[in-house]
Formats: sequence, structure tokens, C-alpha cells
Amino acid sequence: MATAVAGTVFIAAGAFWLSFTALADLARRSGVDAGQAWAWPLIVDGIIVVATVAVVALAGQPSAWYPWVLLAAGAVVSVTANAIHAVVAADADVPAVLAASVAAVPPLVLLAITHLTVILTRPLPTPIPERPSERNAEPAVAPVPTGREVAVLLREEEGWSNKQIARHLGVHPSTVGRWFARPILTGLDAEETP
Repeated sequence: MATAVAGTVFIAAGAFWLSFTALADLARRSGVDAGQAWAWPLIVDGIIVVATVAVVALAGQPSAWYPWVLLAAGAVVSVTANAIHAVVAADADVPAVLAASVAAVPPLVLLAITHLTVILTRPLPTPIPERPSERNAEPAVAPVPTGREVAVLLREEEGWSNKQIARHLGVHPSTVGRWFARPILTGLDAEETP
């Protein structure tokens, strides 16, 4: 990931520099003072960088249309101005279309690579743990009846004797006798263990 980010920053810096020098020269040729010509490419290509960051930051928001408009406008101005500079400054033996095409590459790369850099450096969203829906939830486990509760059911519903119940539950018959001699309590008594 660090290599990808470093690579995108390096490419963005190169694209910015090529576009910057062409736009600064075009500004000088257009009558902007040489001491101020550096500001024009900074404004034109700077809006691409800032708008790209804003587009990614505002993704999905209703106000995201505005940075998209700025991004598109900045890209059109930068690509057009770089192409014009190439036509104006090109050698006579280089076709104007070729010079304009070559000059359009840096601002387009700047646009694409800035967007990629912002995406790569953006923190990943934290996944929200899924809640099981009611129909997908595991059914509630019924509590396991105690030995005393099973003994009561076997005596009342099946008519089993204390010996039959004791054999079935793996306890001594006297334990079953004590269960029926006193009221049913909740939980296990120490005597209920086999």
C-alpha cells in the first residue's frame, strides 16, 4: 500500500510539474508578468487537486455536485491550455495535433492520479457487525430439566416407581424418595448429583 501511495504521489508531482511549466509559459506569452506567471498554473491545476479531494470526501452527499463541477472545469481549462501552449510553442516539423495530444497528457494524468492517491490514502470504513435477523437467529435453547423435574414428570405422567426413576436418572432410590418427601426447590441440591 505504501508503495502504491508513493508511486501515485511521484507521478502526480511529475504531471503537475509538466503542466505547471507549460501553463506558466503560456501565461507569460499571454502578457502575465514573469514574476506572477507561476500563480496561473497553480490556480488551474490546484483546483483539480482540491476538487478531487473534495469529490472523494463528499462522496454520496447531495453537495458533491459542486466539487464535480469544479473538477470538470479545472480539467477542461488545464487540458485546453496545455494543448494551446503546445501548438504555440511546438517546432514547425511537429504536427499541431500531435503536440496538443502530448501536452494534454500531464493534466489528464494529474486528474486521474490525484483521485487515485486520495482513494488510496482514505481510511477504510469500519465494518458494522451484522445482527442476525429474527428468521436467521438460532432458536432459543430450552432449559434442560433437572433430575427432580424429570422425576416428577415420570411419576405423574408415566406412573413410574421411585426405583424405576432412580435407575433411569442414575441416582440412588433414596435420593428420589427425598425429592418427593419435601417441596420441589429450584436448582440442584448437593444430594442430586449421581
